[in-house]
Amino acid sequence: MTTSAIHPDERLRRPAGLRSLWLGDTKVSYVPDGAVQGRPGAWLPGTTDATWTVHPEYLDASGCLVASLGGLLVEHGDRALLIDTGFGPHSLPADPATPNGAMYGGALLDSLAALGRSPEQIEAVAFSHLHPDHTGWATQPGPDGDGTVFARADHLVTEPEWAATAGEDGIAALAPRVRTVTDGQEIFPGVRVRITGGHTAGHAEFVISGGGTRLIAFGDSLHSPIQVDHPEWSCVYDHDPARSADHRRRLVAELAEPGTIGFGVHFADVVFGRVGQNGPGPAWSPLGDG
Repeated sequence: MTTSAIHPDERLRRPAGLRSLWLGDTKVSYVPDGAVQGRPGAWLPGTTDATWTVHPEYLDASGCLVASLGGLLVEHGDRALLIDTGFGPHSLPADPATPNGAMYGGALLDSLAALGRSPEQIEAVAFSHLHPDHTGWATQPGPDGDGTVFARADHLVTEPEWAATAGEDGIAALAPRVRTVTDGQEIFPGVRVRITGGHTAGHAEFVISGGGTRLIAFGDSLHSPIQVDHPEWSCVYDHDPARSADHRRRLVAELAEPGTIGFGVHFADVVFGRVGQNGPGPAWSPLGDG
């Protein structure tokens, strides 16, 4: 990795582009699909206007947090796993009745192509959870108007997540391809599932190991890098804020351990990083060269 020539604050205010790193023989790549703006006090209800006066570096020109939308491609030899599938080819305007600003997707298949992969080459799609900004492309019809985009892939969902969500609109169509997975299960070479409720009933993180390093793809356990320093701030979309905050404290401590990298799918343009000290508390230290 090289030192960024871009001021780090700028990276906090823009969506991520394609980014890759190697864990031994395993390559992991962020696969961009789009982005969503979050109204900061609505997304993180534990914050105040004073919080964002002190931390304007996290806010774009409209005063919103910027969250990337996309997936994580894991490649080992000729094999490929995709974790989450972005929002899909949709866009939504800012809605004052919701915590969100503008939201859009649509780039994921082009991003995969830029990484040298087609949907037919993905052997499995694993979901951190079944919110629409993580299942978007998986619920789209295939190119012939039938089936799904990832027609050859198993769709891997934790047992409690599937039990809680299977009947919801847009998700039931996945049923023929869903294979449920359990805590600790290896789903791909060097990739294990761990169930971390709090955001949803069966929210999953994925621990990817290789070359003496582990990467924790923590899904929506964290939505913004500012939560690394303030794990007590739960997102408005966490169904159990107290449980989510308890897990976040443990996760931040784990991310600070030697040989550990984090992947935050919503972390603006700082999706890969480590946790280090910044004064008295922990802080997200991004990897990548801007």
